[in-house]
Amino acid sequence: MAHRATPSTETPLDPITLGDLLRVASAPDYVRWEDQVRRTGGCSDPVHLTGWTLHKDRTTGETLHHYSTADEPGGRLRLACGNRRASRCPSCAFTYAGDTYHLIRAGLAGDDRRDVPVSVRDHPRVFATLTAPSFGPVHNRPDRGVCRCGTRHTPDAPDLGTARDPATYDYAGAVLFNNHAGQLWQRFTTRLRREIAARGGLSRRELADRLRVSYGKVAEFQKRGALHFHAVIRLDGPDGAGSPPPAWATVGLLTDAIRAAAAHTYTSVSVPAAGDEPARSFRWGTQLDVRPVKAFGDGSDITEQAVASYVAKYSTKAAENTGTLDRRIAELAELDRHRVPDHTRRLITACRDLDQVYPDRRLWAWAHMLGFRGHFSSKSRSYSTTLGALRQARADYRAARETAVLDLSDRAPDSVLVLADWQYAGHGHTPGGSALAATIARGIRLNRETAREALAALPVDEREW
Repeated sequence: MAHRATPSTETPLDPITLGDLLRVASAPDYVRWEDQVRRTGGCSDPVHLTGWTLHKDRTTGETLHHYSTADEPGGRLRLACGNRRASRCPSCAFTYAGDTYHLIRAGLAGDDRRDVPVSVRDHPRVFATLTAPSFGPVHNRPDRGVCRCGTRHTPDAPDLGTARDPATYDYAGAVLFNNHAGQLWQRFTTRLRREIAARGGLSRRELADRLRVSYGKVAEFQKRGALHFHAVIRLDGPDGAGSPPPAWATVGLLTDAIRAAAAHTYTSVSVPAAGDEPARSFRWGTQLDVRPVKAFGDGSDITEQAVASYVAKYSTKAAENTGTLDRRIAELAELDRHRVPDHTRRLITACRDLDQVYPDRRLWAWAHMLGFRGHFSSKSRSYSTTLGALRQARADYRAARETAVLDLSDRAPDSVLVLADWQYAGHGHTPGGSALAATIARGIRLNRETAREALAALPVDEREW
């Protein structure tokens, strides 16, 4: 008898969902449906396709293989949605985080499979965090344990990160900073190269012939709704990761240059006065953290694996930790229905109001992101591999497996003609199917965690990263 996923009993199912769940689980094609869901990794919002594919011998016209969705459950093939946000699809976000992990780690430890030499470990590299400035006092948990409001907040207190005095908090400044954070980062990297050139006694033009600055970064929202960036910054030779930087380019020099670049007057973004809004000039906050990245196993907390894991974790998040929505907002009434916290509501309202003042900044369109409209994770061209290359590697692997399963391995690739016709047919699960898919996804995550624990128990030199 085929195994059937049993839904979790943590949250009782309503009668409609329960009835639909029983319908899906008792269907004669359930085993194939479950197989499709497992192939998507337990995707919570799979894309549905209808159509067919045909493999023919290009010379003889012989049909080698034919597939049609007509025989699939519901006449549809389900594919993973590929959404990076954990709030939308934890399963696809896991894949995205894994890709980000390998991308960041390859730039720190090297990876011959991804054309990044292991010698990159000897290059100066640091993990830097650039934060937003203050827009007003907020409730926090300082080292002495007592907030200035006089309360010793617990780690999960809802007040943490919210304004102590909403009437004086600069909500407009906070969302405008988020909106311009990408430009501020660009100015920072430009200034960083100039600071490094100055310390090496070179002009900016001469620096390009001696050294290259490579980085991978991710954005994170603080509880107060202000954006900051975590970045791995590395110094390479002129040809990128495959060439060593000059001897004078050290971790100490890089650290000093980062601090100088972040504090320089050039590293600012000016926003002109408009309507009732005053002119503003945004710079990074004073809380700048720069730490050298160490090799695995040297006792440091800032290791290659730890940094890659940290960046990967935040690559699948957005501003959900502030209580905002994970999609675009059509009207403010939605905030009531979703019980958005007051502090976040004020930030979203500021986006709406400022959208009329700065229409080119599209603040209302990005109100769910509290004004931020950049990429959550990005890298310089020469840092390491790309997400596209990692996806292509998976696609090539699946294609090779398909070729083997169809017994086409012995045929020359150009001797097989592939014809196909696919149509989009919807997305998602029925209520009961969604509950079953969530259970399947939990089982997949449990297996992954078990495998990860087994890997961690192995000696370092026996691990396959």
